[in-house]
Amino acid sequence: MKANLITQFESILLSKYILTDEDDKTPYLTDWRKRYTGKALAVLLPGSVTEVAAIVKICAAAGTAIIPQGGHTGFCGGATPDSSGEQIIINLKRMNQVREIDIANQTISLDAGCILQSIQEKAATQGFLFPLSLGAEGSCMIGGNLATNAGGTNVLRYGNTRDLCLGLEVVTAQGEIWNGMKGLRKDNTGYDLRDLFVGSEGTLGIITGAVMKLYPLPISQWTTLVATQDITSTITLLNLFQKRATSLLTGFEMMTEESLALNQKHFPHMANPLKGNPPYTILIELSDHESEEHVKLLLETILEEAFEAGLISDAVIASNLSQANSFWQMREHITLAQAEEGANLKHDITIPLSALDSFITETDTLIRAQFPGIRIINFGHLGDGNLHYNIAPPPGVDFKAFNLANEKPVHELVYSQVERCKGSISAEHGVGQLKLDGLRAHKGEVAHDLMKAIKKALDPQNILNPHKVISI
Repeated sequence: MKANLITQFESILLSKYILTDEDDKTPYLTDWRKRYTGKALAVLLPGSVTEVAAIVKICAAAGTAIIPQGGHTGFCGGATPDSSGEQIIINLKRMNQVREIDIANQTISLDAGCILQSIQEKAATQGFLFPLSLGAEGSCMIGGNLATNAGGTNVLRYGNTRDLCLGLEVVTAQGEIWNGMKGLRKDNTGYDLRDLFVGSEGTLGIITGAVMKLYPLPISQWTTLVATQDITSTITLLNLFQKRATSLLTGFEMMTEESLALNQKHFPHMANPLKGNPPYTILIELSDHESEEHVKLLLETILEEAFEAGLISDAVIASNLSQANSFWQMREHITLAQAEEGANLKHDITIPLSALDSFITETDTLIRAQFPGIRIINFGHLGDGNLHYNIAPPPGVDFKAFNLANEKPVHELVYSQVERCKGSISAEHGVGQLKLDGLRAHKGEVAHDLMKAIKKALDPQNILNPHKVISI
């Protein structure tokens, strides 16, 4: 059977795009965090949607499971095969062409294997902004961004990947091609299939193409770091910026003192320019299409009001693009610092802004009492309530041993607090296999059963990314 499958794939792809040698397959078998490692019968590298469809038809006839894969930068093991060695990985990196930029419609149509950073750069050459921005943008692919409904630093102004998508091209579990590549902002013709596939993590269909929104490039961007003493002041500051700057507010990121201390430990050149290592450092960005002077004056006015109200104790406005980039690098390097330090117990959660103070204060207290000496690496996209609430063992304690002994009780404590605050256990990283077991309790039986019914209807053989997101 295995040899027969490979022979059939050879009728579609050149042999160099069918990886069966163990060394050739290895880079595709382990997730980014090195938490999950599987095996695969083969890794296939199709170059077109018709090739993807033909591969899926072969797999469907044989009942062989498929793992769709993009840049392989996910945090939840959503693109990693199981240990059977019988699954097929379809990696879309060869499908990396921009199909069209429609200037009048302000859209870009592209293959799912396009690297996010290349999309940003291509849009900029035409005077447009593609606002999706992630730490992994140099290697993640738009198909994976769509499959996980990725968030990032610009959600506050532009929304998640779902909000940027107007149309999709998808290969179904039966190997049929759905061409929904329409750049329409209004299309009220029944069920929204686009929204069904976005965020489904390859369990309902394989996204091979997309039509995405573009925006005019801002004339100016001003970035500042400010110091706050507590979450109450920070939320009040966010509300002030939302009221005064409205849609010009494009970034509002929170970094705790403990997060930046870890950052500086591994990246000494990234010292916090604010005085005294404040409890909270807030990264704020305003973008404007009017003039440099307009947005600078607005930023200075809001900061002055915040100082007078006692919301902030210090502020540094970036004087040039290089300094602004250094502020953003401080934020982005926290994840890299965690990787250097050791595997944290990660929580990608969303909390209503009205409950953030309660969540952080109470959860910090409970978790420090239960696990003395632990380090809370808490940072995130505060403007949309998304926290990366991560736990590291006390200094000197072995990460692997600590995580093995305490992963379950730590997750239970944090997630129980998330439920108390009516939040979500996954803000932007997805479910994958990491959060599979806890999804039913979090979503509720009715929602979970509806999801299961959709999966059964679209993929009755359960061949698309099985045992990810939902089990049937």
